Amino acid sequence: MKIDEFVAVSGMSGLYKMVAIRSNGLIGESLDNGKRIFAPARKHQFTPLASIGIYTDDDTAELKVVFRAMLEQLESNPPLPLSSSTDELVEYFGTVLPEFDRDRVYVSDIKKVIKWFNFLNERELLDLAELRDETAEAAEAAASEVVEDGPAEESTEAAGDAAE
Repeated sequence: MKIDEFVAVSGMSGLYKMVAIRSNGLIGESLDNGKRIFAPARKHQFTPLASIGIYTDDDTAELKVVFRAMLEQLESNPPLPLSSSTDELVEYFGTVLPEFDRDRVYVSDIKKVIKWFNFLNERELLDLAELRDETAEAAEAAASEVVEDGPAEESTEAAGDAAE
C-alpha cells in the first residue's frame, strides 16, 4: 500500500486509509478495525502522510524518506519507545535523518513519526521496495525540473572555464 493513501485526521487517533473525498468531509477506513468513518471538514483537518515533510538544514525531507531510512535501520537501530528521554529520541532521530533541523523539529514531531512508523510497520503496510521506488521517482522528477530550468547549462559553462 502506498503512503499516499494514508491520512491523519485531527482529533482522531490512529491513521486512516482515504476511501473517498466529499465536499463536506472525508470518508476514511480505520487501519485498526477496518470500520469506515465520515469526518466532517468543519470539525477535522486532514493531513495526507505523503504531504508531510521533516525540516532539514537545507530544505525538507519527505516522510517516506524518513520511513525508508527507519525500515533500512530496523534491525540494527530499532525505533525507541515513546517514553524515552528527549535526548535519546533526538539522538535516535539523528541516526535516521542526520541533517534534520534540530531547532525546528520538536520532540513531539519525532514521537509522532515514530508512532506512525510503528503503527504502519506492525500492520505490514510499509514496503521497503515500494518506498525506494517512490523516493526514486520523486528524485527523478526533481532532477528533470532542474535540467529544464537551466542550471545544467551553467555547470557546463563553469566546467569549460575551469578547464581553460
